[in-house]
Amino acid sequence: MIPLADLGSAGPVLLVLAVLSLLSVAVFLARLMALRGLGAGQAARDAWLDTLEGGGGGDPPVDIATPAGRIAQRAGVLLARGVPAPVLAADLEQLGNGEVGAMGRGIRLLELVGMIAPLLGLLGTVLGMIQSFRSLEMAEGAANAAILAGGIWQALLTTAAGLVVAIPAVVGAAILSARVERGTFALERLIGRVTLARTLRDGTPRP
Repeated sequence: MIPLADLGSAGPVLLVLAVLSLLSVAVFLARLMALRGLGAGQAARDAWLDTLEGGGGGDPPVDIATPAGRIAQRAGVLLARGVPAPVLAADLEQLGNGEVGAMGRGIRLLELVGMIAPLLGLLGTVLGMIQSFRSLEMAEGAANAAILAGGIWQALLTTAAGLVVAIPAVVGAAILSARVERGTFALERLIGRVTLARTLRDGTPRP
């Protein structure tokens, strides 16, 4: 490992990039674990929804470990109270919005790391080039190629480091976003079917 003291102006930039890299990896892994199993209990919920749409009743499957499970539980409570379809839909949509927001936590941070890491790398490059030309100026034209090469490789190192940090962060954000989109679709489908079942029971047009 190259000591930070040997990296000149590139050292602080590389240190910041290292912190961002560790942060993005930690956030990605934590959110990936939190979003696993979003589809758990789907078959049981579908069977319950089929029963509701067929005019039957019954409590939803007990599952509060997933967003869809929690919304199904809330729907079961509201259906048992005989809440009208418009009120039911509004309540479940509000709860669903909260669940979607919770599922999407951390994605903006990864996107931010993906945006600023290349800029930090570019900043390190500019600082390294400034250092190289300042060394050339102080040598009054007597500087050899080794002095210039030292500043240039430091400058290019920060650019490469910025890209190495940014690319996984962007990929991680895309993976998490895809999972959130699938989870959101499942919530919308659940809320739509519950509202339809309530509407059919009320005998009123679907809103």
